[in-house]
Amino acid sequence: MSTVLSAHPHQRLTWVHQVSKHASMQPGKPALRFRGETTTWAQLDERSRRLASALEARGVGKGDRVLVLLTNRPEFVETLVAINRLGAIAVPVNFRLVAAEVSYLVEDSGSRAIVVEQPLAPVAAAVREGKEGELPCLVVGDAAGPGGPGAELYEEALTASDPSSADGPDDLGAVALIMYTSGTTAHPKGCLISHEALVRNGIALGRQRFAIRDDDVFWDPLPMFHMSAVLPLVGVIDAGAAFASMVHFDAEAALDQMEREGATLAFPAFPTVTLALLNHPSFPRRDLRRLRMLNTTGPPETAYQVQRALPHVVQISPYGCTEAGGVVCFSEASDTPEQRATFSGRPFRGLEVRIVDPLGRPLPPGEPGEITVRGYALFDGYYKDPEKTAASVDADGFFHTGDLGVVDEDGRVQFRGRLKDMLKVGGENVAAAEIEALLCQHPAVAVCQVVGIPDPRLEEVPAAFVELVPGASASPEELIAFCRERVASFKVPRVVRQVSEWPMSATKILKRKLREQLLEELQASQAQG
Repeated sequence: MSTVLSAHPHQRLTWVHQVSKHASMQPGKPALRFRGETTTWAQLDERSRRLASALEARGVGKGDRVLVLLTNRPEFVETLVAINRLGAIAVPVNFRLVAAEVSYLVEDSGSRAIVVEQPLAPVAAAVREGKEGELPCLVVGDAAGPGGPGAELYEEALTASDPSSADGPDDLGAVALIMYTSGTTAHPKGCLISHEALVRNGIALGRQRFAIRDDDVFWDPLPMFHMSAVLPLVGVIDAGAAFASMVHFDAEAALDQMEREGATLAFPAFPTVTLALLNHPSFPRRDLRRLRMLNTTGPPETAYQVQRALPHVVQISPYGCTEAGGVVCFSEASDTPEQRATFSGRPFRGLEVRIVDPLGRPLPPGEPGEITVRGYALFDGYYKDPEKTAASVDADGFFHTGDLGVVDEDGRVQFRGRLKDMLKVGGENVAAAEIEALLCQHPAVAVCQVVGIPDPRLEEVPAAFVELVPGASASPEELIAFCRERVASFKVPRVVRQVSEWPMSATKILKRKLREQLLEELQASQAQG
């Protein structure tokens, strides 16, 4: 589905070529900063070349898939680059998955090898035990044993290998990644992401929105098996800047790292991460003067909170999905603070957004409908599932995202929630995102999520889960009254629950889990009553 790449010679480079270029031009300059350790461009280039040779010696070649089961660490980047050097395809997966889930992904992707972190090696061992045929396994750590019979140490494989001369595919239409995304189906779907989508979107993010310079330190704590880390990484590699990340997000450790490394650009993205930083007791004492731009999503109040807490920092917001190469559009620094808080900016050049009604007919600016996307960044389909692919892309080549949104007169996109995240309250459509945005305006509320629960009279009614600002207090009755004063009665949550920990996927709060927990609680209460 990708289009012909621009003739600009710099954009013809894959990210593998970019790593080699920086290794030649600035070999001693920092490329990665993880856990207080620095990897230079020369080190990244050589280690990825050695790993490419090691994988090739174990049977990995052009078009083969390699499953990557690692936390955020330099070896993750080395592994992705090494796999793509061979013209092979990386399959990064969530390190929280259990053996049965990983086994499904190995089988579905047809992976020929696994690169795994030592604490996760028992998962790989269980997967390999249940698989027919050889499945080479490289273990990042001090002991290969937990990876099962024949598992080898990553470092030993590198040391024993000569650097590969491979520099990746010449065809930027070739697939670089299979990114698995969860949905309403029983199993996740594998999105085929081309080198073109990866490189052009990374360059668009880096150059058009963040204006990354080679002296920047780009801080991104998000998991590297997710496009919200891979795409910024590609933008950083394009610019020759430094990419800083951490193994597990912790607000205090994150602030320490941002301060120590002198972060100039930040990508916390999700409100659960952004607000944990802003609400940490030590935040007011932190020296973040070098920081000039920060990305976040969520209701407008989250963006306004960033603007109040960091008045010298430009807050910008994205819209995107895995099937569209991770990001479709981003606010621009030239947008007003209100536009950056309430819209996600215009699409990148070469991408087109159209809002359509339920019949697929285009809607005018300001009219809400389904967000559809067309252009170079679209995935090359769901792996081994042409029927789902065909069902998601219309005759004009637009991918139907399943998201509700509007476009203003100037082409800025506003995300209003998932189409399936609509409640039907007594026959009235209610967007969960509207109630969430309202509750986030309450000074005590840091994060809010709204689900629908059954109601005998109205079919379903809203229920809200809130995480309060540290030190703040607000009773469920107070929050319900706050809503009642500001929206129609059918939009007011009937139930409010306070939470301190959210059920999470890689980066998103699992509303399904919240709803299940609440229904179990309500049913138990009714049984006792």
